[in-house]
Amino acid sequence: MSDDDQRDQNTPAEPAAQTPAPAPAAPTGPEPEPIRFFGTTWVNHDGGYALRRAGLAVGSLLAAAAAAYLLRLAYEGLEIGDVGPFLSISVVVLFAIASAIAFAKTWESFGRRPAPSSDEAALKGLKAIGFIGSLFAYFLRSLTEAPGEKLRRSEYERAKTEFERRRSARTGNPAARRPKRKK
Repeated sequence: MSDDDQRDQNTPAEPAAQTPAPAPAAPTGPEPEPIRFFGTTWVNHDGGYALRRAGLAVGSLLAAAAAAYLLRLAYEGLEIGDVGPFLSISVVVLFAIASAIAFAKTWESFGRRPAPSSDEAALKGLKAIGFIGSLFAYFLRSLTEAPGEKLRRSEYERAKTEFERRRSARTGNPAARRPKRKK
């Protein structure tokens, strides 16, 4: 191989012409927070919002039914294993209590944000055990709105109002204002 061929192979390709990045646009206001499975379609109820809501309702109900069927199979396994009535009843009662607590906490989370020092982290295991209650809460809420939409809509409207209030308070160039008169 000649020296020219080696130089051609080792020479990096010329950099492609880079277009400058567009300048950031002026702030247009607060951005809506996306909701799982819905993104920001909840703001204007567009982009297949109704179809997504119906799909979430059907999906969560089917998942809850499938989970209940699996728990029934697990209970039948306990019966076949002849573990005794105390353990069989205890398992059913504990799953029912965990599902009720998971339903209540999930339903509550649609209406308010948890406090930073709340017990939500401690209840993650309990909500995982009572997942049927969480799925049922998703089903019921998706019949009326996207889960968490009411909370996010109120926060978004409040942020938009605050943004407009702050924006309208600023008029003109503050350096061009006349100085205040001394009394």
